[in-house]
Amino acid sequence: MAEPTLSVRSAKARDLAHRLARRENRTIADVIERALEFYDIREAAREPASSFYARLAASSGADIDLERIIREGR
Repeated sequence: MAEPTLSVRSAKARDLAHRLARRENRTIADVIERALEFYDIREAAREPASSFYARLAASSGADIDLERIIREGR
């Protein structure tokens, strides 16, 4: 039975995967799997922007001028 394959259409991604595999002495599949696992863990910890703004609006009880807050913080 043939192994599943991953087609990468980006020359930059392909070159980077090959370079990392050579440097780490790993297979390209291993490099890609590890990168995707890391990405999945990192992104799972982030709160989606829509949830953040909903929580912010609910906690303040009023409209917030984010532009003003950012300018004042600078």
